[in-house]
Amino acid sequence: MSDAKKPNKKAQKSAETRQRIVRAAGELFVAQGYGATMLQQIADRAGVAVQTVYFVFGNKRRLLKELVDVTIAGDDLPVATMDRPWFREALEAATAQEHLERHVSGTAIVLERVSSTVKVLAEAAATDPEVAEMWPKEDPRYIVATAAALSLVTKPGIRPGVSAEHAADLLYGVLSPDLYLLFVRERGWRPEKFERWAHDTLRTQLCAD
Repeated sequence: MSDAKKPNKKAQKSAETRQRIVRAAGELFVAQGYGATMLQQIADRAGVAVQTVYFVFGNKRRLLKELVDVTIAGDDLPVATMDRPWFREALEAATAQEHLERHVSGTAIVLERVSSTVKVLAEAAATDPEVAEMWPKEDPRYIVATAAALSLVTKPGIRPGVSAEHAADLLYGVLSPDLYLLFVRERGWRPEKFERWAHDTLRTQLCAD
């Protein structure tokens, strides 16, 4: 085996270990809560030494941050939401209706992934002030909604008089994890039903008849 392949194998093994730790953390945080979960428990479930968890993440807060970021993105690649294919494809849509359909579809997939970690993050932020400080003061979701809205309002088919600010508020509110949880978890809606409702609601408000 050539020396050139060894670093790749080592990097792959490190990535797999990191993924196992994040997956184990997510399972335990959801099952028993952020505060009640110890790093030793996470290490045991991931099949690694607790020293490995400390070495890779440093502490439980940074592990939670990685979990949230990976859950939102769907992978651990360093690619921001606004650089993801689904978001870029929505921006490239020719009409407001097509843009909205692609944006809602892509966001709904993200919401389905993050729904289980929303309460975990809320609990952690409520009990540990340093957790909240790990994220920007302005909600990243609103930044994404604003970028989508600025493009959306320039396209044919947008309802006359709709401002980018108003469109961003609607995208931010209707496509929120809290609303998703209310309908899907509490009221028992299927994710597909929520997506249809969100699309129809936003289309009525944002697109011309």
